[in-house]
Amino acid sequence: MPVEIERKFLVKGEFRHLAVGATGIFQAYLSVDPGRTVRLRIAGDQAFITIKGMAGEGGVSRKEWELPLSVEEAEMMKEICLPGKIEKTRYLVPSGRHCFEVDVFHGNNEGLIIAELELEAEDEYFEKPGWLGEEVTGRPEYYNSNLVK
Repeated sequence: MPVEIERKFLVKGEFRHLAVGATGIFQAYLSVDPGRTVRLRIAGDQAFITIKGMAGEGGVSRKEWELPLSVEEAEMMKEICLPGKIEKTRYLVPSGRHCFEVDVFHGNNEGLIIAELELEAEDEYFEKPGWLGEEVTGRPEYYNSNLVK
């Protein structure tokens, strides 16, 4: 069963000079029920629908399924999404043997920058670069499904 193991951090320093790529992302939601979220995402020339279960204790792990869509299908699905959207630029920033996904939010969340790191295990070691700030893993106010409101 697919499981996402992810840690989230606020960003306190400059990281863009370390990025190896950047992509504009649009997100909207079909469901933001506490037990499950259903997200529509368009990232560059790709689109996905993602289903996420409730996070376990500590908010690090949860079940996740990501299914590809055509951008045309995703554009049509925007019409049935809940009100609100997220627009952000995602930077890929290598650090040690990992790669952080750093989201710079636009629109209603302008000024917010969150770094996410997907891991193979909840207790996996990773290097914490100097630009990484406070950990916000498991804090609902930093879930994208809540930032859309």
